[in-house]
Amino acid sequence: MAFASIFRRILNGSSTPSLTVRSQFASIRLNSTVTTLTAPKLFISGLNRNTSDENLYKAFAPFGRLLEAKVIVDRGSGRSKGFAFVTYESVEEAEKAREGMNAKYLDGWVIFVDPANPREAQPRLPPRQDNIQSTEPGFTSNKTVGWTGR
Repeated sequence: MAFASIFRRILNGSSTPSLTVRSQFASIRLNSTVTTLTAPKLFISGLNRNTSDENLYKAFAPFGRLLEAKVIVDRGSGRSKGFAFVTYESVEEAEKAREGMNAKYLDGWVIFVDPANPREAQPRLPPRQDNIQSTEPGFTSNKTVGWTGR
């Protein structure tokens, strides 16, 4: 029922987020995050696709000395993927930022701030051998075209 009223408010053009909507988002997300920070790096999700590194930096700068504020973009299209990472000098500053910015609005969207998980090492695969020429006469397969005659 609460979702319907929020949706109705959005459709009616209410541009200012009400306190009840903000508190509903906060209660949903704050109750689920009980983990403590062990590193000064934060994961920011729910970002507007138009949020830039500069806007992110400005939003998180009041909580401490930022080392990095990076919006993650798609390599092919160059568009934001909707999440970012923010790194502070100390864990205490990161904790203040997490408490201050979790379930808040940034560029019109509600963002969520969580501890960043350390990156897992990806296993190295052997190099692909696509360019091996067949010594047998006849038809060969070609991944881009389908098949070719020799």
